[in-house]
Amino acid sequence: IASLNSLTFPRLRPAAPSAGPTSTKIPPSIPPLRGEVSAPSPTRGGLGRGAEVNFDPPLSSQPVGPTPLVSLLIPARDEAAVIGQTVTRLLAQSYAHFELIILDDHSTDATPALVRAAAAGDDRVRLLAGQPLPPGWLGKNWACQQLAQAAQGEWLIFTDADVQWEPAALSALVAELRRTEADLLTVWPSQHSHSWGERLVVPLMALAIVGYLPLLLVHHAPLAALAAANGQCLAFRRRAYLAIGGHQPVWNEVLEDVVLARTIKAAGLRLRMADGAGLIRCRMYRGWAEVRDGFAKNILAGYGGSVLFLLLATLFHWLVFVGPWLWLLAGWSLPSATVGATLWPVGPLLLIGLGLGVRLLTAAVTGQRLADGLLMPLSVLLMTRIAGQAIWWQWRYGGPRWKGRTIGRAEDWNASRGSAEEWKDGTVT
Repeated sequence: IASLNSLTFPRLRPAAPSAGPTSTKIPPSIPPLRGEVSAPSPTRGGLGRGAEVNFDPPLSSQPVGPTPLVSLLIPARDEAAVIGQTVTRLLAQSYAHFELIILDDHSTDATPALVRAAAAGDDRVRLLAGQPLPPGWLGKNWACQQLAQAAQGEWLIFTDADVQWEPAALSALVAELRRTEADLLTVWPSQHSHSWGERLVVPLMALAIVGYLPLLLVHHAPLAALAAANGQCLAFRRRAYLAIGGHQPVWNEVLEDVVLARTIKAAGLRLRMADGAGLIRCRMYRGWAEVRDGFAKNILAGYGGSVLFLLLATLFHWLVFVGPWLWLLAGWSLPSATVGATLWPVGPLLLIGLGLGVRLLTAAVTGQRLADGLLMPLSVLLMTRIAGQAIWWQWRYGGPRWKGRTIGRAEDWNASRGSAEEWKDGTVT
């Protein structure tokens, strides 16, 4: 799979500017996308699975023509360390026909002030204040839903506050959208890692995609389970986004990006993936503590919330990436009549080579450090620690934790986000 993906994974290329549902739970009722989704009706069961979508007239008055309006949408909470640079780089894009909307999700730092300073009066930038979290919704999903309600573009591009875009990135992304005619294009940014905790764990995301998921089946097989996405960059055709109900189908999903991709495929729409190396980059976490907590937040959801599947996957990775090393080291002491002794050292060396080959090929395809791939057994040990923390959170708190709060408990989040009266205006001035 890794070898085939290395040959077929499309990469964003700089381009000159142009001339011109898998979740069956019903989310709590929320405001519809402005002017596009009808109000809930008792006969339709409310918003979510039964909402009617009206595409005429389109919300935006901008022509779809050769330079359609693109909406860049960023949810931001306590992102003072990065948001200024992110806004500055986005405003320098060579593709000029875009709007940039940042939703301040009740930050406790200088995030709003830094957005205003970076925007410097640019009328393409809008800064919104997030509304209180409805019961059951996860914070980022609710923030993205609000961003979509405010967006005017023909294409809606959700990106994170810590994702950095080169000046040609948006132009290249729009060119790829046109080339593939995708309804959802998800781009995998270059992942920049500095500390050892980052270097040993963060690249495993690429291993899961490039090493285990056949790209051709993701693009061309109708099975929704064969889908993946990266929430750091999700580019939706507006009509496709509305057709699946926006972020409503993923109102309480931790891995909302993956579920959105599956929902797109389940609806018969076109999902495409691309490598953004050299044009879009991200440093997800800073240091081992952030890596540990960030991956522990998501890992159980990656296995359908099943502790059993997570344990089996952990055992599999021990057998593939750690077991052969233990066999190699202990082989000299095995009784001579055993199979392990008979195959030693050729057997463990072959298995070590296979495991390292997959890891190194993934690193080469995604532009990671090859030397870090040699330490894959240490990566598995760290992931085992992360899996243990995720299981502990599930047992102790009933779900994953993030920034001291249990994800999915609206009262925990709203306690630090101010009252509805304080935020009723909905716009930061």
